[in-house]
Amino acid sequence: MVDQTQPWAERTVEVPPQPGVGVPPQRDAFQRGVASVGQSRTSRTEPFPVVEHEPTGTGWPHASAPRRPLSWHVEQLKRGGEWSAAGALFAFVCWGIWAISGGGNLGGPFLIFLLSLLVAAGLFALARLLGRVVLERQLGRVRRSARGAHLVTAVFLTGLGIAYLQQTEWVVSAWNWITNN
Repeated sequence: MVDQTQPWAERTVEVPPQPGVGVPPQRDAFQRGVASVGQSRTSRTEPFPVVEHEPTGTGWPHASAPRRPLSWHVEQLKRGGEWSAAGALFAFVCWGIWAISGGGNLGGPFLIFLLSLLVAAGLFALARLLGRVVLERQLGRVRRSARGAHLVTAVFLTGLGIAYLQQTEWVVSAWNWITNN
């Protein structure tokens, strides 16, 4: 029996001979400068026994993590969504005040608000990508939620709402009256 305490012993597996593939016949005569190649007539080693693979749970070092279902990813994106929802609600209310105060047709202001929401969605995607590159790839951490990206989006939407209010004349005059008294 082979000594299995050697580190290489558990990774070595005997390969059975291939049919039709053999060593060409060798001449028994010694020739100067020519190496003798081929199987020896007597086997000096005993073959290794075939060992079955026993899973240890660690896997190979280069193996990737198991793929997670789509529901897990959706649940991860939902965590922290209250921040984005609050920012979007604030931006919508401020947009409504600005749009109604301007009078006239609401088509143009509505298009502006939709484009602002698209920019916010792009900012959310950029924050998620940045988090993936920095946290997961560089630092090796696992993200369990999207709270950071939702918080960045909420800050943007809150600033957007304040910008809408700054363009509304009666809100600016009311703010100036409160801060001066």
